[in-house]
Amino acid sequence: MEIFLQASTWIALLTLIFLEIVLGIDNIVFISIVSNKLEEKDRPKARNIGLLLAMVFRIALLFGISWVLKLQSVLFEINTSWLQAGITGQSLIIIAGGVFLLYKSVAEIHHKLEGEEEGTKAKASKTISSAIVQIVMLDLVFSFDSILTAIGLVSFDATPVGFGYFGGMSIIIIAIIVSIIVMLIFAGPVSQFVNEHPTIQILGLSFLLLIGVMLLAEGSHLAHFEFFGNPVHSIPKGYLYFAIFFSLFVEFINLKMKKRKNPVKLHNATIVDEKLKDRNLLDK
Repeated sequence: MEIFLQASTWIALLTLIFLEIVLGIDNIVFISIVSNKLEEKDRPKARNIGLLLAMVFRIALLFGISWVLKLQSVLFEINTSWLQAGITGQSLIIIAGGVFLLYKSVAEIHHKLEGEEEGTKAKASKTISSAIVQIVMLDLVFSFDSILTAIGLVSFDATPVGFGYFGGMSIIIIAIIVSIIVMLIFAGPVSQFVNEHPTIQILGLSFLLLIGVMLLAEGSHLAHFEFFGNPVHSIPKGYLYFAIFFSLFVEFINLKMKKRKNPVKLHNATIVDEKLKDRNLLDK
């Protein structure tokens, strides 16, 4: 417990909590969209179960750190004239998660824009059990990313700059629990906000498409994919999160403008309106 008397411990803990919350944003978006297809009384249950399972997966993977690191070893190789790769267990899991996220996002966008045929409204995909299964599948993929980031941030060495094995494990577990509690508090309001604004739902699904592409690129990079001698690079997460927050900022401005009684008119739009009025007067 004496490591918690050090300032470096609290800096690492606060940094890790912040990173865990940021890495959990995509998880909250997915859980909100999946849970919103359920009946209103079942939505909180699905969200809470999904986030609690995310916490369990993260802590379980942390204690199975040796198994997680073994997944980084090459299972088999691909060597052709145009494709080279060394497939690892970690890359397979991440690529599968990316494919599932792309499929789920496109299917949800189609459902919201095109609707569904009659007689298909009582599909099993709207049951709480199937929603939890979908959340669990993505929880597993997001947990790998979260734990590997945490392990890279916290030093397990018993040195003046390290925290030792038990100290490092304690810091990561505390950060995981605190971040999940924060997400549990905000998951309900976020889900309600997403459900009340169709444009936010489409924007959220677009984010999931971006995250799916990012997972495919990251999985391919971990497997050292090379197409015609050109290696596949991962997409920096900073670019992705900037795009997400910037898009949300623009959408919040749009929503605020929509609430005004006298909406703001652009200068060019005002000129066009005046010209149209003059033309209509001349026609009359």
